[in-house]
Amino acid sequence: MTLDRRTFGQLMLGSLATAGLSGVPLSALAAGDATAILKKADAIRNPQTSFVVDVNLVNYERGRAKEKTKVTTYSRPTGAQFQTLVHIDSPAADRGKILLRNGNILWLYDPASKASVRISPRQRLLGNASNGDVVSSNLVGDYSVRLAGQETVVDGDRKERSCTKLMLTQSASSAPYSAVEFWVDASSNQPVKGKYFTKSGKLIKVAWYRKFKSQMGTKRPTEIVIADGFDPNKVTVMTMSKYRAQDIPSSWFNKEWLPNFRA
Repeated sequence: MTLDRRTFGQLMLGSLATAGLSGVPLSALAAGDATAILKKADAIRNPQTSFVVDVNLVNYERGRAKEKTKVTTYSRPTGAQFQTLVHIDSPAADRGKILLRNGNILWLYDPASKASVRISPRQRLLGNASNGDVVSSNLVGDYSVRLAGQETVVDGDRKERSCTKLMLTQSASSAPYSAVEFWVDASSNQPVKGKYFTKSGKLIKVAWYRKFKSQMGTKRPTEIVIADGFDPNKVTVMTMSKYRAQDIPSSWFNKEWLPNFRA
């Protein structure tokens, strides 16, 4: 399996060519409160009810697939955030391991040792995808947000989009990144692009949301293309499929219960 490097290269160049367009004065955005805009984008990124989704991750280097991981994510809203259980389905060496987010704490359960250890949401799961990327979350619950203007950017399908630019700053320890520049379609509130930074301001990665399809009553992104901030030849593609509503017991989100989980 290969990734179309020419298409990806055009995407990178197109984004760089347009991301710097002059912004509209913030006064023109007065009707669109930053938090309200981010909440709408969150509701497109994830259903705001209990749900399950299958996630496939493929890590590419110079256009060739190097590693693959498949997980099933179970999410239950609680307040402004989600409780999430992520079951690793493959590769075989990791099958049965579970990521658990409850509140601001992320745990990794290993069925071999039957032990749960606390882990960082910033830690890489596969390629450019971190543990925090596969755990369902509302950005508005992890970051403070402010308006930064309007820009025209090239989206993941190489189309120009008029976007509202939001600046996100980490407000919860569960947030996997210290700061995020986030672009939301100005008319549809669809997430378009994100740039993710360390505390020192170094770019970690760039992500494009694409292939919007109707899932659980809303057009949602079913693919996220994540480029390494240091080496653009390293790309991870996350594909989400089979969103389905499911009542999920609160007991699932207790780390002491995890040995009882059956996929």
